[in-house]
Amino acid sequence: MSQKVDKLDLAARAGWLYYVAGCTQEEIATQFGISRQSAQRMVSLCVSEKLIKVRLDHPISECMKLAEQLKEKYSLKECEVIPAVSKDVSTNIGLGQAGASLMEKFIESSEATIIGLGTGKVLNMIANELSPMNGSHHKLVSLVGNMANDGSASSHEVVSKISDKIDATYYPMPLPLIVSSEEERDLLHNQQSTKNVLALAKKVDVSFVGIGQMDGTAPMYKDNFINKEELDALLNAKAVGEIIGWAFDIDGNVINAATNKRLTSIPLVKNPEKLVIGIAAVKEKHTAIKAALKGSLINGLITNEVCARALLKKG
Repeated sequence: MSQKVDKLDLAARAGWLYYVAGCTQEEIATQFGISRQSAQRMVSLCVSEKLIKVRLDHPISECMKLAEQLKEKYSLKECEVIPAVSKDVSTNIGLGQAGASLMEKFIESSEATIIGLGTGKVLNMIANELSPMNGSHHKLVSLVGNMANDGSASSHEVVSKISDKIDATYYPMPLPLIVSSEEERDLLHNQQSTKNVLALAKKVDVSFVGIGQMDGTAPMYKDNFINKEELDALLNAKAVGEIIGWAFDIDGNVINAATNKRLTSIPLVKNPEKLVIGIAAVKEKHTAIKAALKGSLINGLITNEVCARALLKKG
C-alpha cells in the first residue's frame, strides 16, 4: 500500500512540475534522478489517476465562431462551445470543466453573489471540477426539490457539494420534486423555512441548470422522480424537455398540465433578466435544448460543437 502511495506522490509531483510549473520532462527526470521515459510515465500516471485537473484556456477559433452564431440566433448573453470528441459522437465530456471555469469567475468576484443551482449529472461534473476557493461571501440556493418519489435524496444534488468547495452558505430545497396535489405543494411552500428559500431563489444573480430530454430515457424518469404513468402524461401533453422539473413543449412553452401542476421547483421565467445558463450537449437532448432556446427559458448556454451545429440548422 505504501509503495503505491509513494508512486502516486511521485506522479503528483511530476504532474505539478509539468502542468503548473512548466518544467520539461527532461528537467523532471533530472530533478528526480530518473530516466526521461520514467518521467513521462509519471506525468501520464498523474493524469490517468486524476491527480491533476487539466483545462484548456486557449479558445478554439471554430468553437468561438459557433458560440457567436448561437448568441446572435438565440439572443444569448453568454455562450461557450467546447470541442467535441469526434464529428460523429456527442457526449458530456468537457462540459464539467467548462461549467466549472465559468462558475469560478462568479465565485472569484469580490461582489456578493447569489448563485442558483439545478441538479443532474452535468451539474455534478461541475461540482467535481471546481477548484477549492474562498467564496464565503456568496450564497448558493437550490432551485429544485432534491427528494424522489420514495423519499430518497437525489444522487445528483450539488448545492452542498459546491458549498464544501467554496465555503459558501447554502440553502437546499428539502422537498420532494413532485408532490401528490397542488394543495400539498402550497402547504409545503407556506412552511417558513421553505418560504425563505423560495424568496432567496427569486433574487439569484446567476443560475446554472441542466436540460433534460422527455422520452423513455428522461432523467426525471430514470432517477425515479416520476413514474411511467406520469411520464406518459407529460408525453401526451407534448413535452419535449424539462429544466429543474418544469416540462415544456417544442416551442419552449411551459406546459400547464400533468406533473407541472404539482411541482415544487422555482418557476421558470421566459426572457429572464438575470443570467440562466443551460448546460447540455448529448444528441438525445438536442430537441429539448433547441426548445428551451426558442422559448427563451435560458439566456446562456454551454454545449459542444456537435450540438451547436445542430442548434444552428434551419427548422
